[in-house]
Amino acid sequence: MHNKSVAELSRELESGKISSVELTREFLDRIKAEDGQYNSFITVTDDQAMAYAKAADEQRAAGKAGAWTGVPLAHKDIFCTSGVTTTAGSKMLANFVPPYDATVTANFRAAGAVCLGKTNMDEFAMGSSNESSFFGPVTNPWGLNSGDKRVPGGSSGGSAAAIAARLVPAATATDTGGSIRQPAALCGITGLKPTYGRVSRHGMIAFASSLDQGGTMARTAEDNALMLNVMAGFDPKDSTSADRAVPDYTATLKEPLKGLRIGLPKEYFSDQLSPAMEEQVRNAVKEYEKQGAIVKEVSLPHAKLAIAAYYVIAPAEASANLSRFDGVRYGYRCEDPQDLNDLYTRTRAEGFGGEVKRRILVGTYALSAGYFDAYYLKAQKVRRLIQQDFINAFKEVDVLMSPVSPSPAFVQGEKTSDPVTMYLEDIFTIAVNLAGVPAMSVPAGFVDGLPVGLQIIGNYFEEARLLNAAHQFQQVTDWHQKLPQ
Repeated sequence: MHNKSVAELSRELESGKISSVELTREFLDRIKAEDGQYNSFITVTDDQAMAYAKAADEQRAAGKAGAWTGVPLAHKDIFCTSGVTTTAGSKMLANFVPPYDATVTANFRAAGAVCLGKTNMDEFAMGSSNESSFFGPVTNPWGLNSGDKRVPGGSSGGSAAAIAARLVPAATATDTGGSIRQPAALCGITGLKPTYGRVSRHGMIAFASSLDQGGTMARTAEDNALMLNVMAGFDPKDSTSADRAVPDYTATLKEPLKGLRIGLPKEYFSDQLSPAMEEQVRNAVKEYEKQGAIVKEVSLPHAKLAIAAYYVIAPAEASANLSRFDGVRYGYRCEDPQDLNDLYTRTRAEGFGGEVKRRILVGTYALSAGYFDAYYLKAQKVRRLIQQDFINAFKEVDVLMSPVSPSPAFVQGEKTSDPVTMYLEDIFTIAVNLAGVPAMSVPAGFVDGLPVGLQIIGNYFEEARLLNAAHQFQQVTDWHQKLPQ
């Protein structure tokens, strides 16, 4: 059963071939036996999961089941879960037990899904490799047979690794600068970052509020559509939530692609992309041409400025958001503080990891008197230019396609000593977050035995079009079905 998709498991439960209790126990046993080598989970909720599974079986017996009733999944440990520890991968919140659910977790609970636990992540979602977690790095299931441990990408690497290792069929995730698409690409699964505001951020621990977006991870585009059906929608508890109708994202999956206009941004097929990676991406685009899609080159002229703008805006917002973790209200507190200043200083020094401290310092500097106009304000102006690039491109084409990352999964520890090199891993994903448009990663081949992701970018609130394009690609390819050895 652990090799089946969400859609397949839902049908198995509907037919009565297996119960949710049996299914949940199989996944929990698999996590217990296998996750020691991946470290993809921070918390596993055995007792709660079994209770939910039992309730789901009772719902099905009463004829009150939906597509998600009794289906297991996991939540990234950045979504608050009532009564379950929510850490954001940080020592600062290692013992934090929220008294409420995030809107995303509440929606899945209401849909009857069974939460198996909380997945590992870069601390406060700051990282591109899942090596900054207080609970240890996550190991990518791919490439283990070579003797090297490789990163799963970040910050949603725990969710991606758990799905790739078949420890869970689906998991929630978040994307601030590529944190869904990059791990999905490096782990050979399918991940979707929706339009900013499409999924509620209520109860999602903030990193950079104008960039953070909850999204989906699973093996197939169809499973991502099933997840988005539950997650999307207006939420009055989130002031940035979009008040727009939510379509059935599974309804248009099978529409033909004939006439689909695909744009290839010339800035994303540059010297920064290895020939082997480019070959896999262009081969994937050829599959779309075989289905009747029309391909043309387009330009995103300000894409080269995205990294610089992002690493001013995101740290500035992180600096403001993380100021609440001061040892006074909740979270970690240093022992025996001498005075209030000592309490603040040692709590934050001891509670935050190196990458979080680095971004807080950069962000505080960018917001400081005398530098706000020179850095933060200018970065926001560049952001508007980047957004306009996408608006202009979508006047010519329906979707954009590009690589997700410049290289496959790299070896753990290879780039931790050079933050700038690490930041460049997000060079093809960050502009999407600055603009707020939706994008997804779809498995599209292998380089050196490691997965490669195809990035599909859409216009605002056109997630259905992206899912349709990804689903049709997966009908004629089997990259998404490949298993790590």
